[in-house]
Amino acid sequence: MTEYGRGPGSEPWHPEDPLYGDGGWGGQQTHAGRQSPYDGQPQHYPQTPQHGDWSQEQQPGYEGQQHAYPDGSGGRQYDQRFPGQTQQQFQQGGWDATGTHGQVPYAADPGDPYGQQPVAYGGEQPDFYGTEDAYPPPEPPGRRRPEPEPEPEAAAGEEHLLPADDAEDDEEHELQGRRERRGKGKKPVKSKKRRTGCACMVVVLVFGGGLAGVGYFGYQFYQNRFGTAPDFAGDGNGEQVTVEIPKGAGGWEIGQKLKDAGVVESAAAFVSALQANPDGKSLQDGVYTLEKEMSAASAVELMLSPKSRSNLIIAEGLRNTAVYALVDKRLGVKAGTTARVAKKEYKHLGLPAWATNHPNLKDPLEGFLYPSSYAVTKGQKPAAVLRKMVAQSTAEFKALGLENKAQALGLESPWQLLTVASLVQAEGTSHDDFRKMAEVVYNRLKVDNPQTYGRLEFDSTYNYVKNQSKLDLSIAELRRYGNPYNTYFSKGLPPGPIDNPGEEALKGALDPTHDGWYYFISMDGKTSKFTKTLADHEKLVNEWNAARNKN
Repeated sequence: MTEYGRGPGSEPWHPEDPLYGDGGWGGQQTHAGRQSPYDGQPQHYPQTPQHGDWSQEQQPGYEGQQHAYPDGSGGRQYDQRFPGQTQQQFQQGGWDATGTHGQVPYAADPGDPYGQQPVAYGGEQPDFYGTEDAYPPPEPPGRRRPEPEPEPEAAAGEEHLLPADDAEDDEEHELQGRRERRGKGKKPVKSKKRRTGCACMVVVLVFGGGLAGVGYFGYQFYQNRFGTAPDFAGDGNGEQVTVEIPKGAGGWEIGQKLKDAGVVESAAAFVSALQANPDGKSLQDGVYTLEKEMSAASAVELMLSPKSRSNLIIAEGLRNTAVYALVDKRLGVKAGTTARVAKKEYKHLGLPAWATNHPNLKDPLEGFLYPSSYAVTKGQKPAAVLRKMVAQSTAEFKALGLENKAQALGLESPWQLLTVASLVQAEGTSHDDFRKMAEVVYNRLKVDNPQTYGRLEFDSTYNYVKNQSKLDLSIAELRRYGNPYNTYFSKGLPPGPIDNPGEEALKGALDPTHDGWYYFISMDGKTSKFTKTLADHEKLVNEWNAARNKN
């Protein structure tokens, strides 16, 4: 059997050859005539487990050749005692400085077929041992080419990829060479130029189509953003149309609604005209009566004019009976329709929990039809309009903190606080005296107060239950009428609100003065005068009577 490294064409053995220094495969034989550098002592290596009676000369699958160790050394080890061996070779060999066997790396050498790791079953790998001329035997050290430096390992999660064309060419040549060695004939290699031409054509088509698409959409974007927006000319065609603008709507949303109604030709034109108008920011929500086919500028101008708005305006201090009548008129329904709906559906209109289940109420919705501007048009249902007003009231009360501040003012619930605000609204004559009027209410509610002894004695409560607004009421008349709402007859607050207070009256009830006011009188119907004692109050009453008699 031919020894590896000693076959035809190989050079004589050299003592600096680290692969042959121990003289054999098992570490127990030397070449004839050569002295072992270990003074004749056999070297011991980990033996490969034997299966059955197989010997090193009869390993299956290697056709009579000796079994190579996984590290490609054939079982040979060496150390620093070999002449010419460097420290790096010593560290990379099989022995460390203490003479013990170190870890041998199992790196695969592309140029050494004996250092290859076993391939997976069925893998496409050239046969290193199937034919004599598959690969030449290992060359002696003198003829060996320097091993290539190992490439740095890829970072975790990265892959080293060959360029697509190079990878295909290498694979094609490898397959062609394998067919020639195995006698399977040659297969023409596909033309790289043909593939390159097709690929270029695809790239040109995709790139050209992409440019066309980008150009089209770019043009559309420019037209929408910077081009002249479509717009009608003139002040309209005479055909009126009603448009409802919701609260909080922006310019683009308003323009879209006008476009859908046929008022303007495009939303973009309306937005441009709205921005160009110096009063454009004051445009409010509501119902507008406009004409079809108006220019955007004329539509903006008309919407900023009060004559175009047709909102339902609920004034501060209106009672529910007056609000119901206004809704009936706006909706074009029979008088009394909205009042009947309110009486029947009040539990389903969105009242908060603290506003329900109060006894002796004249109208459970009183105080919850908040003074504001509402978009109400024909075709709407009374219940929908009432629900919108209740929602507006609930939001305002929550924002002001009625529910959280009632007890701090000596009241039992936000319902009582709302009732106080309705009294302030009814008796006050200006925003300036709402806080003083609120103090009058709180002072008179004290049972031990020395002026009224727990009675409010407000004419407004009597007028509410009577559904009237009289000023000349006699004390005898007021005290005879037994009704929970009559504060001349009953102590404390009435069962509920007597009107719909506005924001200023609500704020006055939340923040009263603390000056000791108990009485008030309006001398001119516009402002009130406040006093702390009954005597001072009677003086003002006499002055008012004298002035009225002169007139």
